[in-house]
Amino acid sequence: MLFSAPLSLYPPEQTAYMQRVREILFSKYSSPPKAHIITYGCQQNVSDSERIKGMLIAMGYTLTDSPDGADFVLFNTCAVRGHAEDRVYGNVGGMKQYKRRRPNMIVAVCGCMAQQEQVAEKFKFSYPYVDLVFGTQVEHRLPEFIYRRLTEGKRIFELSLDNKDIVEDIPVSRDGDIKGWLPIMYGCNNFCTYCIVPYVRGRERSREPEKIIEEARNMVKAGYKEIMLLGQNVNSYGAGCDHGINFAKLLRMINDIEGDFRIRFMTSHPKDCTVELLDAIRDCEKVERRLHLPMQSGSSRILKLMNRRYTREKYLELINEAKKRIPDVVFTSDIIVGFPGETYEDFKETLSLVKEVEYSSLFTFIFSPREGTPAAAMEDPISREEKGRWFAELLREQDIIGLKKQRELVGKIVRVLCEEASSREGYIVGKTAGTASVEFEGDLSLIGKFADVKIESFTNILNGSLME
Repeated sequence: MLFSAPLSLYPPEQTAYMQRVREILFSKYSSPPKAHIITYGCQQNVSDSERIKGMLIAMGYTLTDSPDGADFVLFNTCAVRGHAEDRVYGNVGGMKQYKRRRPNMIVAVCGCMAQQEQVAEKFKFSYPYVDLVFGTQVEHRLPEFIYRRLTEGKRIFELSLDNKDIVEDIPVSRDGDIKGWLPIMYGCNNFCTYCIVPYVRGRERSREPEKIIEEARNMVKAGYKEIMLLGQNVNSYGAGCDHGINFAKLLRMINDIEGDFRIRFMTSHPKDCTVELLDAIRDCEKVERRLHLPMQSGSSRILKLMNRRYTREKYLELINEAKKRIPDVVFTSDIIVGFPGETYEDFKETLSLVKEVEYSSLFTFIFSPREGTPAAAMEDPISREEKGRWFAELLREQDIIGLKKQRELVGKIVRVLCEEASSREGYIVGKTAGTASVEFEGDLSLIGKFADVKIESFTNILNGSLME
């Protein structure tokens, strides 16, 4: 579904470039040219791609699901893991054959991976058919870049991280019509030693609360039932701003918007999770009772090496405070296995913390060094094979806990957002506020609505019956 801000509010110079691109495309093509977007990585990248699609539509492009026949192809890239970068290089390499058949096609690369100077240099010299390479803080200038490429014929490389202000009112073409992304801030100030994000996204910048509320209100009016608030660290929203609105206050403001919808958020840094925030989650009926608190390691020694700025003890204090203030809270987390210098004894501390907290689910990773981060230069004597054995041990333990958490829902009545038809005819699949999947018998007219479902059993999915 397309949600688009009035172009009169978009930066005037980019609006002018949009119009010029439309005129050029109208003169060159007998039918609207096609654009294909490939997105890698996190929810923030998905949200960025939605804004890129909105700009392309405003310039006269239509979106297509394939590079075949496309006139514009863009790769929105991720730099968090090496595997993602390898896939990008391989897929961008595949564009050579398309460019040979369609020499006027524009091939673009943007996002976190493209923000790295050594990556941009590789695209410049090893991928001569790539026309545009631009970073994370200049995506709003896409109309200008396309216009310059069309009129000057020169390749464009723009990696500036000097933009201190957030450009608002970019047109948005959202991928879904039930759940939507809503960025509230960009960048990160934490500089965890394993993470490339502060170097490719820049320092923290928070959107004005009025703009966030306006976009949230428009999403609710458009029928969205779940709004996911995005930021590299949503807990530090508003830090250093004059408006005095922190994340807890922002949650309450969004919660006050009229309508039947659910509020979720990603991602929270434990060091910035406050009692005020916990109370806001408890008090706001639209905010899901899931708290995603990336632990990363259960060893205080490893946490210090990671520059996480909390200890195992402080983390557990926060967990216990959340349990006390939000009795029905569900926890999820991120864990890195095999950080440089980690021993099996350190890993066992992570394992014991997982058992103590009992997370509903985990996002787990084996350490992958990122060039340009301090951790990439740390001594790392443990083999990949040994780390893999630790990783498997963690997954086995989490599987046991996850199954236990699922079975605890049997017999309870839960509120479910009905998302799609099941593979079983006559059944619907929805998600609880804790992101558990539930299958139940129901009419397709329920999709996009909330329903109360009694959990009857658990097999490989929760099975329920619709409450009348």
